[in-house]
Amino acid sequence: MSFVRHVFLGAAVIFAAGCNSDPPSAEVSGNVTYDGKPIESGMISFFPRDGKGTTSGGIIDNGAYIAKNVPFGAMDVKINGVKIVGKKKLYANDPKEVPFGAELLPDRYHEKTTLSLEVKDRIVKKDFDLKK
Repeated sequence: MSFVRHVFLGAAVIFAAGCNSDPPSAEVSGNVTYDGKPIESGMISFFPRDGKGTTSGGIIDNGAYIAKNVPFGAMDVKINGVKIVGKKKLYANDPKEVPFGAELLPDRYHEKTTLSLEVKDRIVKKDFDLKK
């Protein structure tokens, strides 16, 4: 390979490496329990504490969650859990009923969250054991 090709190849590698200007982000996963029992269904959300940047989140299914593209830095964490409280008809003329739910968790875990997480690595394992 000629010297000129080496120079162009080296410049292309440096240019390509510098093109990704996205801020670093992580995949955060773990389990969520409430009084020792897995939350059957819900959502987990990560909000930058400084209010800058993107939010991210994921679905909680049988206690487990995975949230991708969580930005690095201090995050406020909001967790919602759903409990089925009854069934209702979607349409008056339809005999089929669907379950409907209500919030399972106290406000301190979602609306007035006291939960936080410092994201510093690309892969983060974090369990949340919530209490009544």
